[in-house]
Amino acid sequence: MHHPFDSSPGVDHLIRTAVLRRLVALLVSSIVLQSSVALAAPQHTPATKSKAAKATKAAKSSKAQKSTAPVKTKKIAPAEPEPSAQGNSTTPGVPEPPAVPVRAFILIDAATGRMLTGAGPDERVEPASITKLMTAYVVFQAIAERRVALTDNVTISERAWRAEGSRTFLQVGTQVPVETLLKGMIVQSGNDAATALAERVGGSVEGFATMMNQTAKRIGMTNSNFTNPTGLPSAELHTTPRDISTLARALIREHPQFYKWYSMREFVWNDIRQPNRNGLLTRDPSVDGIKTGFTDSAGYCLASSAERNGMRLISAVFGARSPRKREDASLALLEYGFAQYETAVLQKRSDIVSKPRLYKGASEVANLVPERDVAVLVKRGEAQGLKVVTTVNQKLVAPLAAGARVGEVQVLAGQTVVSRVPLVTAEALPTGSILRRITDTVALWFS
Repeated sequence: MHHPFDSSPGVDHLIRTAVLRRLVALLVSSIVLQSSVALAAPQHTPATKSKAAKATKAAKSSKAQKSTAPVKTKKIAPAEPEPSAQGNSTTPGVPEPPAVPVRAFILIDAATGRMLTGAGPDERVEPASITKLMTAYVVFQAIAERRVALTDNVTISERAWRAEGSRTFLQVGTQVPVETLLKGMIVQSGNDAATALAERVGGSVEGFATMMNQTAKRIGMTNSNFTNPTGLPSAELHTTPRDISTLARALIREHPQFYKWYSMREFVWNDIRQPNRNGLLTRDPSVDGIKTGFTDSAGYCLASSAERNGMRLISAVFGARSPRKREDASLALLEYGFAQYETAVLQKRSDIVSKPRLYKGASEVANLVPERDVAVLVKRGEAQGLKVVTTVNQKLVAPLAAGARVGEVQVLAGQTVVSRVPLVTAEALPTGSILRRITDTVALWFS
């Protein structure tokens, strides 16, 4: 009797056949798979090995070249070097002044006009808005001659209204007093105000420019030419540091009542408040002016003045890189001047320094005074060694007009005359009585 799970001979044969076929199929599949993998893999023959080596070498070379090749960057033009000007001491025993970051400059003593130091003092420079110093001076002269009054109203033209650059913001067709225009030009550097003043005083901008050049020659500016009242760039517009110091000195000396406006910190017109661009006014209390200037071609410029203990200095710098640089340069020059020099005022203009006999006059003596203050700039500490000598050229005979030059005041340092000031009559000296004239005539015969 067979067990239910036993196989018969026929069944065993079928099973063995199925298993064998299955094994053969698996074997064939394995062989095919290995063949396909072998075909897909690179054939490392000598030729392929050589190509692979070359490719690897090229890749390494390319990588090396990439790592060592210079990085391409945008070329940047080198910055223009900072300007620097070095002046020289004009007095033996006085140290050299500091170098300052400008193209040209000058430092002078206001009382004597003497240059203390400078670099390129006669070099032609663009004045920019420092031109307005001459504009103001010409207007001040017109006021002094009563051709214009501070209260005169000026009608603002379209040309003035359209003026480019810094402005006072005047409105075309309105009427503005001369005093307001002056303050707008001085404090705000208003080109519209300067143009309006030029048209009022000169009849036109061109006519005013002619007046500016005539005035420049009269006061001793030898290398300046003005083409407009504003300082806007022009091919023919130029000046020098020395000429600007000459102009500033004349303005301060001749028009002190107007010069005080240059120390105003701000000015308001048309409800617009604008500060004075001269930053030295807030940095040094002894500074009381004068005028800034700037254009792209001129750089930053500044004419400044300060007074300490009765001594006034004037500096003018041109071509700085920034407002701060022009202020730093100006302040360094002023500090140098005050530290190294002193102005000795030996006699005042109002001092009666001599009373010689007056012949044939209503009075017996003539009061004589210096034509101006007798002031001498000396190295600090040397004022004590100065000596004053007064001489009268001849016997004084009436009549004589007030201010008649009759002698000279000399200041000596040792045996050297360092200053000369004319000696003049303090007042008019009329003739005396007939008897006095006869008596003095006889006296002159025997004197």
